[in-house]
Amino acid sequence: MERSITLFLQNWTTDDNRKVALLRGARQVGKTYTIRELGNKFQHFLEINFEENPTIHSFFVESLDPQVICENLSAYYGTPIIPGKTLLFFDEIQSCLPAIQSLRFFHEKMPDLHVIAAGSLLEFALEELPTFGVGRIQSYFMYPMNFEEFLLANKEDGLLSLMKKASPTILLASPIHEKLVFYLKRYLLIGGLPEVVKTFVSTRDLNKCQETLDTLLLGYYDDFAKYKSRVPAIRLRDIFLSIARQSGSKFKYSNAISNANHSQIKEGLDLLCLAGIAYRIYHTSANGLPLGAEVNVKKFKVLLFDIGLQQRMLGLNLGELLVKNDFDSINKGNLAELFVGLELYRKSVIKWAEVYYWHRESKSSNAEIDYIIQDGDKLLPIEVKAGTKGQMQSMHLFLKEKNCTRGLRMSLENFSSYPPIDVYPMYATGIADLS
Repeated sequence: MERSITLFLQNWTTDDNRKVALLRGARQVGKTYTIRELGNKFQHFLEINFEENPTIHSFFVESLDPQVICENLSAYYGTPIIPGKTLLFFDEIQSCLPAIQSLRFFHEKMPDLHVIAAGSLLEFALEELPTFGVGRIQSYFMYPMNFEEFLLANKEDGLLSLMKKASPTILLASPIHEKLVFYLKRYLLIGGLPEVVKTFVSTRDLNKCQETLDTLLLGYYDDFAKYKSRVPAIRLRDIFLSIARQSGSKFKYSNAISNANHSQIKEGLDLLCLAGIAYRIYHTSANGLPLGAEVNVKKFKVLLFDIGLQQRMLGLNLGELLVKNDFDSINKGNLAELFVGLELYRKSVIKWAEVYYWHRESKSSNAEIDYIIQDGDKLLPIEVKAGTKGQMQSMHLFLKEKNCTRGLRMSLENFSSYPPIDVYPMYATGIADLS
């Protein structure tokens, strides 16, 4: 299945000034598969999995010299390691801290060798290292498949091409728009985890997809025991479920777990965010740039990293989602807001995404903007509507108060424009003009 990050990695292979590549992201998002596909373009490909073969760790404990490491690995696996001809892949590298430390020396002493590493709990490992190869390692962030990748997996290249040509001034033909909404609804049920998407593409059976989601969900629960011994797995599981339940609103520690205090819940949430299976979206006052300068760290929403897991955890009615023409009555429209948030978050491949929200609580004027991003030297507010109708009072208030010249609305309606507000269908969030 085509992944958008593949283009970044292909460009990395031909860059004369490349650094060691580090592919980061949660488990089951397709990191290993993507790198193996990249390995097919090399004369030699050597994959070392530090979880599967812990005996390999000794090679990195004895020496961090890349020449010595390569000699040992080449002899052990019987695979040549030749600069320019071999892709050397370190998988689950978080299991071997010395291997992470060695990456900087590969860049310094063997810059012509293509070295790429991947891991799912890397942030935990990096916390334990006194230094990390700043300036010598290029991180790439990988997520579950976005809607564009979902269309490609379903061989809907033509549909995607038409979507990319559309704009607020160039509407899609109604049958094309309806077909994209059809796929959007299925994506909301399936999500972007590659194994679930593969099940859908091969069987077209939504019930089998739900079974695959259940299996993956149990796998994530089992992984909680690996995170940190001081946080019980059952507490992480409760916080994980609370993230799904509090979607679309400010996260409240008091609503997460009844038998844990604030600091215990915060620690558990921090771990889930470090593991890449939850993302904090902080509140900003949005009085100027950069947006992060006016963040309230005590006020944030939390997005679960995959919308398929979200709906499965909440036990949403599949039939209702498929036949409804809007999502207002389905989980109060939070599914729509989550979808747009994840699509925005996944736009960033080489750095953490900078997505915020704004909320003014007032008895006389309560207003909220679902997402705010930086558009060059301006603010760009984004409002999500779960159906095809709805007032935009908060948007107009924000544009006037913050002196913004443009806003975006994501909904189930076709492309359109109500200057200064451009309307994009939710399915087009990933290709929306954010500049």
